[in-house]
Amino acid sequence: MNEHVLVMLPHPDDESFGAAGLIAQSRKRGIPVTYACGTLGEMGRNMGSPTYANRETLPELRKQELINACKEMDITDLRMLGLRDKTLEFEDDEYLADVMEKIIDEVKPTLIVTFYPGHGVHPDHDATGEAVIRALYRKKKEDRPATYCMAITKNREEALGNADIVIDITDVADIKLNALRAHRTQTEGMLKEIEQKLKNKEPVVQKWFDEEIYWTYQWND
Repeated sequence: MNEHVLVMLPHPDDESFGAAGLIAQSRKRGIPVTYACGTLGEMGRNMGSPTYANRETLPELRKQELINACKEMDITDLRMLGLRDKTLEFEDDEYLADVMEKIIDEVKPTLIVTFYPGHGVHPDHDATGEAVIRALYRKKKEDRPATYCMAITKNREEALGNADIVIDITDVADIKLNALRAHRTQTEGMLKEIEQKLKNKEPVVQKWFDEEIYWTYQWND
């Protein structure tokens, strides 16, 4: 079976923070990557640093930032799902799973990247991960692709054990940084500080650009 990565996350920039290294390495190996992005992050709190966006202009700005970030990572198949930011937890569970299932069935991925349900911190993160897993539970176990989940809760190791997927991304760290830079409204202020810490080789920040970690979803059927 031909490899194909499907990234399913709710907000523009989730992919750059959590999976830009995996995405960039996949593309360098010639593996197609489809990114299904749930919302435009139109309810984001950041408006640029210094501020240049407002509530009316933010959706279009974030849409263009998403397109720019995908160019940096060489994603050629971007699907914007048109869901509403900060409302995914209130959507009907089966409806959200239907949305995810339709894309999964079309793309036929060998690997899915999403959030680990219950470990996404943001309600949209959890709702997206839950919808993806719900869609995959509809399939026979042997027909499910490998599913790498991002877990960002403080108790993730305690609850899930250590991450079983650790990817060295040092060869594409520059791509990850450029993808983050593309999301200007959300990251510009933060990146000034991050880039200074990178210059100082501060271990916590350096690790973001050295490796990406995932938990393979553990099916219980």
